[in-house]
Amino acid sequence: MTSPRPPISDADWPAELADLKDGFAGQLNVYRTMAHHPALVRAWAPLRQHIVKDSALGPERSEIVILRAAYRIGSSYEWVHHVHRSRLIGISDERIEAMRGAAEGEDGLIARAVDALFDDHRLSAELERELSAALGHQAVFDLIATVGFYSVLGYLLQTYETPIDADILA
Repeated sequence: MTSPRPPISDADWPAELADLKDGFAGQLNVYRTMAHHPALVRAWAPLRQHIVKDSALGPERSEIVILRAAYRIGSSYEWVHHVHRSRLIGISDERIEAMRGAAEGEDGLIARAVDALFDDHRLSAELERELSAALGHQAVFDLIATVGFYSVLGYLLQTYETPIDADILA
């Protein structure tokens, strides 16, 4: 099937997003796909900044959350991209692969939380307490927000069959 909304090329880049083309929005196919709706990309930018750069989870925990969410939603785009990012920050292939199955320790706790959000659409009071004790209460909020953020991206990616970026496949 051919996507009705493939990633937008530089030649067709929306004028409303000219200031974002050389930043995050022009770097990845997911945002080039979202560029079909410039107002959404512009509104997305501040939340993306928090989730991707400023999360109380920190880089490693964020990647663990994203990997589990990508696995659960079935987004090969997000899985491949975040395997790449996880490796860049030193997360082992064994730890990455565990996010497809039964991870242990803190990663297992994070996987249980992501699973609860997908399966139950909430964290139980007990799981929230356990997460808060291990990660801090703000990190629990960021975990929930990260799962929501990457779920929306997964829905967009899969609906529009967004191709994995060539530099990631290389």
